[in-house]
Amino acid sequence: MGTSILDALRVLGGEEARRAVAARVNGNLLDLKASLCEDAELELVGIDSKEGLSILRHSASHVMAEAVGRLYPAVKYGIGPAIEDGFYYDFDLAESLSEEDLAKIEAEMREIVEEDQPFQRLAMSKEEAKAFFAERGQQWKVELLEELEDESPTIYRVGEFWDLCRGPHVPSTGMIRAFKLLSVAGAYWKGDERNKMLQRIYGAAFADEASLVAYLQRLEEARRRDHRRLGKELDLFSIHDLAGPGLVLLHPRGAILRRIVEDFEKDEHLKRGYQLVYTPHLLKADTWLISGHYENYRENMYFTEIEGVEYGIKPMNCPAHMLIYQSQIRSYRDLPLRLFELGTVYRHEKSGVLHGLLRVRGFTQDDAHIFCLPEQLKGEINSVLEFALFMMKTFGFDYQITLGTRPDRFIGEEVHWERATSALVEALADQGLEYEVAEGDGAFYGPKIDIALKDAIGRAWDGPTIQVDFALPERFDLSYVGSDGKKHRPVMVHRTVLGSMERFLGVLIEHYAGAFPLWLAPIQVRILALTERQHNYAARLLQLLAREGLRAETDLRNEKIGLKVREAELAKIPYMLVVGDEEERGGTVSVRERNSRDRGRIPAEQFIRMAKEEAKRPGFE
Repeated sequence: MGTSILDALRVLGGEEARRAVAARVNGNLLDLKASLCEDAELELVGIDSKEGLSILRHSASHVMAEAVGRLYPAVKYGIGPAIEDGFYYDFDLAESLSEEDLAKIEAEMREIVEEDQPFQRLAMSKEEAKAFFAERGQQWKVELLEELEDESPTIYRVGEFWDLCRGPHVPSTGMIRAFKLLSVAGAYWKGDERNKMLQRIYGAAFADEASLVAYLQRLEEARRRDHRRLGKELDLFSIHDLAGPGLVLLHPRGAILRRIVEDFEKDEHLKRGYQLVYTPHLLKADTWLISGHYENYRENMYFTEIEGVEYGIKPMNCPAHMLIYQSQIRSYRDLPLRLFELGTVYRHEKSGVLHGLLRVRGFTQDDAHIFCLPEQLKGEINSVLEFALFMMKTFGFDYQITLGTRPDRFIGEEVHWERATSALVEALADQGLEYEVAEGDGAFYGPKIDIALKDAIGRAWDGPTIQVDFALPERFDLSYVGSDGKKHRPVMVHRTVLGSMERFLGVLIEHYAGAFPLWLAPIQVRILALTERQHNYAARLLQLLAREGLRAETDLRNEKIGLKVREAELAKIPYMLVVGDEEERGGTVSVRERNSRDRGRIPAEQFIRMAKEEAKRPGFE
C-alpha cells in the first residue's frame, strides 16, 4: 500500500498543497487520505476552485448534520448536497425549527470546526449498510440504499455522524471556516408532495471570509430586489391560495407592464417577417402521441376527457403550429414560414419548486416556429440569434450562452441530430459568440442554444432558446413541394426571444428593483394636488397627459404633500407633478423625480415634450 496523497503534500509543501481539498489521481477524484501509487498522475483540487468549493460545501453539510444530531439526538437524516454558493440538509425532526434555532446550530458547527475532526471513508456492502442505518433508525438512508444499484456503497463519518455518501470530502472539519446558515424551509422527501415534509436548512460556504461577506451582501441586495415583495408593494401581481399554486393573477399595473412588453415584441416580430397565430389551450391526446410528448413529457402535462376522448392541455405550442403548416400544400417559395404566438401553456410543476413568477404552472411563451429549407437553416438561426441579442440589449440585460446536446432520451435519427448541432455551432461562430457546451441538455427532439439573462447583480436566468428539430416534421409528415416538383421535408426551428412572459416579468422587476425606465413604467406620472382647489387643474392635466400617450394618475387626497411625495417615491413612480395655486395660474407643474431630484417649475407642455421623448419605445421615433 502506497503513501497517502496527504503525506505526499506534506513533503511537497507550498501554497497549492496547503489549499488542496482533494486530488484527481489518474483522472479519478479522491480524498486526500487516499493511497497514492508510484506511477500515479496527480492533479490537486484547490479549495477555491469550482470543484473544490463543491467539496467544501458538501463537507459543510455533513458538519451541519453532525451539529443537528448533537442538539436533536432523535433526528432522522434525509440528504445534504452541495448547491450553487452553498449547501443544504433535509432533517426529519419532531421539533419545528425556527430562524432562532439556526444560531444554535451554527454555534455547534463552529465547535465541530474547532475540534478539527477527520472525515473518514468506510466501504460496506449494500446489505451491511442497510443493517447499519436500520439499527440507528435512519429510515430515509435505508430507502436510498434499497434504490441504489451499487452493491458496494461508501459511508463517511465525521464525529458521531455517519452518512451514505460518494465523497470526496475535505480532510478535516478545520478547513471549513467561512460559512453561514441562512434559512429553514419545508421540503418534501425526494421533492414529491405525496411524501413526508422534512425541514431543510440552507447554508452558504466559501473558501475565505471575504468571499462569504461579499456573497451575503449580494444576498441582501437580492432580497431588496425580490420580485415577490416588490410585486405586492407595487401592486403588480398576486398568487392566491384559492386559485391554486403556480397560477398568477396579474393586477392592472402588472397587466400594463406585460402589455408594454408584448406590444413591443409583437411589433418587432412583424418587422422581421413573422406571422401571428392563435391556437387552442388543449388538443386531443392523439396530437401529443404523434409529437412524442405523450411518451417523453407526460409527467409534466395535464389531461382531461371530453365525451370519452382524451385531451392534453398544451405544455408547448409546437404541435398546433405544425397543424397550421399542415393545413395547406406548401411550396419551397413559401419558406421560410415564421409563425409566432404569445401562447399560454400549462406544465405540472411540483409545488416545492414553484417560486413567484419565476417558476409557475401556467405561463405564456413568446413562442415561434420557423419552417425552412435545409439550406436556409443556418441563416434562420443567425437571424434568431440577432433578434434575441437585440431584445437583451433593449431591456438592459447581459447574457451567457450554452449549447445543449443530445440527451439520453431522444427521438429522431442521430445523423439529423449531428446536422442540427453543426448548424447551431456554425451560427454561433458566425456571430463570434462564446458559449459553453451542456452535454445531454438538448430537448428530446433536438439540440438547442440557451441564452441566459444576466441581471443587474450578475445572476443568470432562463431566457431565449433556439432548438433545431428534424424529428417532429417527420412525425407530422410535413412537406413542401421543391423546385423539382417533388415533396421534401422542411426543418423546424423552435425559438423564444424572451421566454416565459411571467418569468421575464419577474426577472425584469428584480433587474430594475421595480424602478423601471420610463418606457416600461406602468404609471409614468403621478399628479399631486396641494389642496382641493387644484383638483380641476389636476384633472385637466391628467386628460392632457393621456391624450399625449403618457400613463398618469392623480393623488387628490387631503394629505400633506410630503406624505404624497414619499408614497409616490415608494411606489417608484418616475415623475411627480406637484400642482398648487401658482402652477394653476401659470399653466406649469413642479417636477420631482423618484430619486428625489427636484427639477423645479416648468410649463406643462415642456414637461410633456420632455417625457414623451424619454418614453419613446426602443426602435421607434
